[in-house]
Order: sequence, then C-alpha cells, then structure tokens
Amino acid sequence: MTPMLEGRRIRLEPMTREHLPALEKVAFDERIWRMMTHPVKTPEQLRAWLEKSLELEAAGTVVPWVTVLKDGNRVIGSTRFLDFDAANRTTELGNTWLAPEFHGAGINPEAKLLQLTYAFEELKLNRVALKTHHENFQSQAAMKKMGATYEGTFRNHYIMADGSLRHSVWYSIIKEDWPRVKAVLESRVGAIR
Repeated sequence: MTPMLEGRRIRLEPMTREHLPALEKVAFDERIWRMMTHPVKTPEQLRAWLEKSLELEAAGTVVPWVTVLKDGNRVIGSTRFLDFDAANRTTELGNTWLAPEFHGAGINPEAKLLQLTYAFEELKLNRVALKTHHENFQSQAAMKKMGATYEGTFRNHYIMADGSLRHSVWYSIIKEDWPRVKAVLESRVGAIR
C-alpha cells in the first residue's frame, strides 16, 4: 500500500481514481511526455495510464503517488517506484513528471527526498535505480546533482511512440550512498524559500 509522504511544500498522496480530474488539468502539456515511452495526450490515455498504475500497485510492483502543492492543495504532477522488488529490496524511482510551470522550482528535490527517505529508512531498501532518455540532459544533470552514480547506458532500450530508438541512461543510489545523498537533498530543499 502506497503511503502518504509529507514535506514542507508538497505532499505525495497515494494515487487514486479521485485524482483523475485534477491530473487532467495539468497532464496534457506535450513537454511532460516528450521523453516518456508512453506519452499521454488525451483524457482517455490519462485514464488508461492511471488505471494501469493502480493495477500494478495492486500487483505489488509499483508504488504510485500524485504530487500535491500544499499551498492551494493543487495537484501538479506524479511520481512512483517502479519494478518494486521486496525480496531483493530494490526499486526504480521514475515516471516522474511535473506541470512545466513547476520545473526548476525545487519541487523535484523535495519529492526525491521524501521518496528516498521512505525507500532507505522505512522500507530498508538496498538500491534505488533511476533511468532516463539519453537526450534528457536536464534529468541526467538532476541525478548527478543529487549524488546518484552513473552505471551505464542500455543502447536501443526502447522504441518510442514516434518510432525513434531510446537509449536509457542508468543511475543508482545504494544504501551506503544514502547519508551523503540525503544531506545534499536536505540542503537543496532547505535553501528554497
């Protein structure tokens, strides 16, 4: 079961069907989905995306959240754990998106701090992986900035919706990295007013 995670400016709420109308208000900017393997362009696609998220949550392989800005109680995006593996105590943190007006506003570091604290301190995970499109330099820079370790690139990993090939650039944070990464994220979140 997905827990509620509360930070200073945001709250990560367990995704529910009730979030769909609020997600529809922010989810259709093409910049959000450009680097994603399954872009969402219509209300029907968003509903299918949400239903698949809940299905995978019920199967125990995904932990999906909706990102809520506490000021105004406004839904502004989503994030999740993918490929959750309780037996090996690993997951991937991804499928993260925010309404473009919140890019660069310090929301993502706060969300990562909440998720990684939950991963390493509550779930006692050994590893959290992160991956991104080879052309998503902003995401790669963010992963490096938080202290994730580059692990390699899976060439020709996915076929994108437009038919192009995506190489996936992989990073990870392991439990031994967590104190250092946590300090970096806490400093970044604390510096935002």
